[in-house]
Amino acid sequence: MRFYRLRDHGSIDNLVVEQGPEPQIAPDEVRVRIRAVSLNARDLMMVFGPSPYGPKPGIIPVSDGAGEIVACGSAVTGIAPGTRVVIPFRPGWIDGPLEAGSIATDLGGAVDGVLAEQVAVAARAVVPLPDAVSFEQAAAMPCAGVTAWTALDRGAPLGPGRTVLVLGTGGVSIFALQIARAKGCRVIATTSTDAKADRLRELGARDVVNYRDCPQWSRRILELTDGRGVDRVVEVGGAGTLPQSMAALAPEGEIALIGLLADPMNQISPLPLMRTMGVIRGISVGSRADLAALVDCAATHFAPVIDRVFAFDEAPAAFAHLASRRHFGKVVIRV
Repeated sequence: MRFYRLRDHGSIDNLVVEQGPEPQIAPDEVRVRIRAVSLNARDLMMVFGPSPYGPKPGIIPVSDGAGEIVACGSAVTGIAPGTRVVIPFRPGWIDGPLEAGSIATDLGGAVDGVLAEQVAVAARAVVPLPDAVSFEQAAAMPCAGVTAWTALDRGAPLGPGRTVLVLGTGGVSIFALQIARAKGCRVIATTSTDAKADRLRELGARDVVNYRDCPQWSRRILELTDGRGVDRVVEVGGAGTLPQSMAALAPEGEIALIGLLADPMNQISPLPLMRTMGVIRGISVGSRADLAALVDCAATHFAPVIDRVFAFDEAPAAFAHLASRRHFGKVVIRV
């Protein structure tokens, strides 16, 4: 089979195609013929590493993949060759509270990822796909989609009458918008251009605030909510945006802290949280059960937004496209 290996850090040029034997499977594993993978900002961090984001040189990169089972180990029951599946970002976290040891199973970082024609994975980890979800759509979900799902599914219940704030148009934020709308929430979004604002409204955002035109966007969000604020913030910026997210929070609202895109070393005062009795909840992707729930929700309510699909031989170009930040939605590689 063919696969990509990241020979060293620092450049997309270090991502090269190699050939090797198909992976052997343990009794409790299945071998999956990968049909599509998607890229995340985390994959760029791995390429350009090395520390703290870069894995060991020589790893097969990328965490998000979907395909069909082609072989099952001798102890596998309840699933058979031919089953269409998606693979979790963290196959060692099946359900329940996060166990720290499961982080050692993160694909494309701690262990080899899915930018390959075939992979071996624990049978209990894979999630079967309904017919309504394509390989490309499924491959978009394990990292960004599950992170957004966890950000909205943990903590106080969300539904009609609740307001969610999403920041920007990255993969997590777009998924969060779609999931929040599926839950019946009102969504307010921030972005930097009128064109992106139009796209966000098409996806269901009731209000969009251009943070370039309105640098103190938290004030505008309070105006849009009659001074109350929002019940949940899907916070992808980190220290650079967290003060305004806290200022935009409703009484006893929650911030799902995901990213550190803007000035992660800043010092932040927690005092605004005391005013609203707010909560900051750290988010670390999610479990196999979270992925299964997201797949079911998407099959019924929405299609993941895909910006562009590249061929397997074009994988370096797909990474370059993601790095250009010209995309809106997920960048997918068809295998």
